[in-house]
Amino acid sequence: MAYKALYRTYRPSTFEEVAGQQHIVKTIKNALATGKIAHAYLFAGPRGTGKTTMAKLLAKALNCDEGFGKQCNECKNCQAIIDGTHPDVLELDAASNNGVDNIRELIDNVKYGTILGRYKVYIIDEVHMLSTGAFNALLKTLEEPPQNVIFILATTEPHKVLPTILSRCQRYDFSKVSDEDIKNRMRYVLQKEGIEFNNVAVNLIVKLADGGMRDALSILDQVLAYSGNKLDENDVLNIFALESKEEKIELIKSVINNDINNVLSRLKKYVDKGTDLKRLTDDLLSILKDVLIYKTTRNLNFLEELSEIEVKSLSSSLNETKIVQYVDVLLQAQKDFKNVSSIAPIFEISLLKMASIQDVVSEANLQKSKPQIKPQKIEEKQEEISEPKPTVSNDKKPEEVAKKPEPKKTVIFAGDLGNNPFEKNNENALNNSALNLSPIEIEGTNFGDHYEVQNDMLLKLIILGKKELKISLIDNWQKLKKYTAHPTLSKAATLLIDGHPLVANDKFLILEYGMASYANRINLTNVQADLQKVYELAFGKRAFIYALNRSQSVDVQNLFKHMYQAGTLPKKDQINIKFIGE
Repeated sequence: MAYKALYRTYRPSTFEEVAGQQHIVKTIKNALATGKIAHAYLFAGPRGTGKTTMAKLLAKALNCDEGFGKQCNECKNCQAIIDGTHPDVLELDAASNNGVDNIRELIDNVKYGTILGRYKVYIIDEVHMLSTGAFNALLKTLEEPPQNVIFILATTEPHKVLPTILSRCQRYDFSKVSDEDIKNRMRYVLQKEGIEFNNVAVNLIVKLADGGMRDALSILDQVLAYSGNKLDENDVLNIFALESKEEKIELIKSVINNDINNVLSRLKKYVDKGTDLKRLTDDLLSILKDVLIYKTTRNLNFLEELSEIEVKSLSSSLNETKIVQYVDVLLQAQKDFKNVSSIAPIFEISLLKMASIQDVVSEANLQKSKPQIKPQKIEEKQEEISEPKPTVSNDKKPEEVAKKPEPKKTVIFAGDLGNNPFEKNNENALNNSALNLSPIEIEGTNFGDHYEVQNDMLLKLIILGKKELKISLIDNWQKLKKYTAHPTLSKAATLLIDGHPLVANDKFLILEYGMASYANRINLTNVQADLQKVYELAFGKRAFIYALNRSQSVDVQNLFKHMYQAGTLPKKDQINIKFIGE
């Protein structure tokens, strides 16, 4: 006896055996139970999702000898429909019979009564392939068919069917079968066939099937023809020129480590063995998607490709910014694949782009983002700050010797003032002596007309930052609006309110601004005193305030993450920053 393909052997024989499409099964069963049968149906959806199968099941339910809505699969009507020999159930392939003459022949037969069953059922597959003339010939009959005649039209492209046809049909949209439903059906088939298998191989086939139950069983048939009575992961990989998940993870790790030699060696191996690079690109995107989801949610339940160990291993070497950059490169590669005859060079360039993405901004770019300062001026200022205070002699006045005034003692408010200083008797609050002192500065940051905090100092400030204080500031940042109408502090308040707290401590605050011009204005020494006054009035804390533009913020954060991953950040208890003017 000739071999029968698995998808034909295990085609569902009852509604209960259908994989997925439960919404359609339920609707049709209810219609059969209540006798509300339409004269024309349109089954639309991707290939291999059960459209023709559902049509034949409906034909059986209409003609089964056991009764209306039954599917005994034993009676002469059911058996004839299964064998494809039922005289009242006619299946027409519109792809090869799409002319007017074919439809006219069908219409001529419609007027005759049934021979064996209760209903004549016409199943027209790929109905969108009919010509316009054929559609028009079918139109009148489809609108008013003879009694006990039902049309079932199936198509993968319903948008190509004439609107006049669509309006005369009861439409059912078939969706791709879920991975879980395909897995369950495949396991059932494998167990019935007595075939040894592992779940990794099943998962690979499910992914290749892309929501098509028929495709899954056809692929399974092909693999079993190659491997015999066993379904193994390596056989699937070899037949369909795929790479294992472990290989894809190693490729990503090589990219992360900027190991160009390793990346190119792997790519040569892929090309030599004929790996499907388009699918490999899709798979890399799926892996990166899992890593990004885990990085942002820490929830393992959302993962589709990676195990807990795998996702934690990759996420420890990647930050969100870099993952998004990788994804952008691969998405662009997918677009470019459509415009070239050979995709290997595009894939190679994409991998090289990804491998060239650095966590740390180059020193040249860091210097470019900083204000240009003459070296001599920096040396003089640093010498002035670090030079020890000399002893005062009897023949010289103290003011002739002193290099800088003694730091003034400040009074720090314990709580948030909170009240509007322009209400009731609070007008004198701004004249409080605590607000008239010199502003707090970080030693070594004052360069005359502006403050500049070097990257090594910024890293230390990030380490000393208090997350709870930052969150509290963000939640209450609108308190600064109280001071935007003050005659002397309005400009400082307006500058502050446009910023976003990035790092906060009891002694300092780093803000982030989208525009570099705003950040530069915050860092001018002549506005620091007013900024600190407004900040203290709004939040009860006196702190040095510094600003970064968006580009500088990203660079510093990337530098911090890189040093954190490399374990080269200074320890918190080893950091000692001197504040002037406390």
